Amino acid sequence: MSAPAFTPAHTIFDRSLLKIRRQRAAPLFLHSYDFLHRHAAALMNERLRDIKRSFPVAAYCGAPLPREEFLSFQQTAGIEFLAQLDVLPMAAQADFITALQGDEEFFPFGPEALDLAISNLNLHQTNDLPGTLIQIRRALRPDGLFLAAMLGGETLWQLRDSLSFAEQQLSGGISPRVHPFADKQQMGALLQRAGFALPVVDSEKITVTYQSLPDLVKDLRGLSETNMISNRNKSFRNRHLFKLAEMYYAEHFTESSGRLEATFEMIFMIGWAPHAAQPQPLRPGSAKIRLADALKTEEVGM
Repeated sequence: MSAPAFTPAHTIFDRSLLKIRRQRAAPLFLHSYDFLHRHAAALMNERLRDIKRSFPVAAYCGAPLPREEFLSFQQTAGIEFLAQLDVLPMAAQADFITALQGDEEFFPFGPEALDLAISNLNLHQTNDLPGTLIQIRRALRPDGLFLAAMLGGETLWQLRDSLSFAEQQLSGGISPRVHPFADKQQMGALLQRAGFALPVVDSEKITVTYQSLPDLVKDLRGLSETNMISNRNKSFRNRHLFKLAEMYYAEHFTESSGRLEATFEMIFMIGWAPHAAQPQPLRPGSAKIRLADALKTEEVGM
């Protein structure tokens, strides 16, 4: 299976740094820092249970999950062969899984190779998200399913505000220190732009609490979610920055017990590779009844 020749249009994220940090985090990731990924996998599995279909050939893209999570996907979706794709080399978690080292920005599957593509909290770090979605759609067979979870726009907004305040106070300006995240509306538009049919997008916000800002940063390192923006400020290392940010954080974003609140927004996406048997929208002007009549109301002219 060969990947199409896509080149990211803009280098937003330092992907080489991503691999380095993923490598450092890998020994402790499973069972210590995989809580967001396991939660997202469970919610995607719930969505799969509502789709009464089997998907024999599937790909899972993202950091590894515990073996029981993959077995749950297999049972729910009728998976017979699963390619587990990650930027790091890894061991397969079950007999039906083949582990592949690869980059979702250069999706290593040929046209119509998959019945199902699952993406778990990895798309928010891609440089060319529209191009990656197009590649995934092309890799699906007609009426194949794309199911994804990604971090959304309200993720870590408290940390972003606190760091911005602290840096503004210390240097008179701000630099990007928290990843930019897409929102639900943007992802719905991108699914349509990539050619997916019947797109559905929804989200869930999760609040995690921490005793201190260093505890939050420790989790972000374990998740490989620290700053990997290519144009990040690499020279500003004022030792007062995080102290001032933590003071602002504690003053504005704490629960009643005094613990710091951190929001993670998960955006869930479903899209289908087009197929002639799928429901099609009616042509404009083809309706046989007026909307006012259907609603039993009067039409008001403008």
